[in-house]
Amino acid sequence: MEDQSILSALFLGLIEGLTEFIPVSSTAHVLLAGHFLGFKSPGNTFAVLIQLGAILAILSVYFRKLFLIAVALPTDPGSRRFVAAILVAFLPAAIIGALAHDFIKSVLFETPMVICVMLILGGFVLLWVDKLKLTPRYTEVTDYPLSLAFKIGLCQCLAMIPGTSRSGATIVGALLLGTDKRSAAEFSFFLAMPTMVGAFALDLYKNRHALSFDDGAIIGIGFIAAFLSALLVVKALLDFVSKRGYALFAWWRIVVGVLGLAGLMLGIGGAA
Repeated sequence: MEDQSILSALFLGLIEGLTEFIPVSSTAHVLLAGHFLGFKSPGNTFAVLIQLGAILAILSVYFRKLFLIAVALPTDPGSRRFVAAILVAFLPAAIIGALAHDFIKSVLFETPMVICVMLILGGFVLLWVDKLKLTPRYTEVTDYPLSLAFKIGLCQCLAMIPGTSRSGATIVGALLLGTDKRSAAEFSFFLAMPTMVGAFALDLYKNRHALSFDDGAIIGIGFIAAFLSALLVVKALLDFVSKRGYALFAWWRIVVGVLGLAGLMLGIGGAA
């Protein structure tokens, strides 16, 4: 295991954790940074598997709330409705992700140009949505009806294209469907848990024979870095978006996308 690989894994893990829950596409950032660093993992598993570290950050932050919901499930209709809403929202991505897994990993993940373009387009969509004068009808994440949850789940499927952003697709979809900014971000957090755990399990199963001990160690380093950096973001993001919206993240996406396109045109990093 080379020192350069260790440093790259640490750097990419930090990027994953810092970007997983903001609408800038963590996968795009990890894949583009890995491309320009010349970092490779079998079947592009690294970018998917380290996301579980960020999910554990959510579990640690929301452990008490999740525990109370689990305890109340047998007697509280609201808790049952919330769990059902998360499962209903997860279903579209579970089906499409399983069916299109090989195409996503072998084609879309291997096309940096598509990633950069989607970053830029998504940035302009965020700017547009942030300027809309929307009147929210849903402000509490546990009160989302199943029909709303399912529609948000359909929006999440757009994130199968790297650069779109899973959190960005769910948040924008939720806002356009009548939620406020804070609950939209919070629902995206909770929906990330089954989605990323499912992606982790599927990717690990598909690539179980291609991963070596060194690959596992590199993934472990990225995993821990993603967990620690995601803790910082999860605690700060809800208050930030409630007060300032998403314009900052929109411009961030556009700048990263433009710089990525410039780097690709100049031939920096690995082959595009």
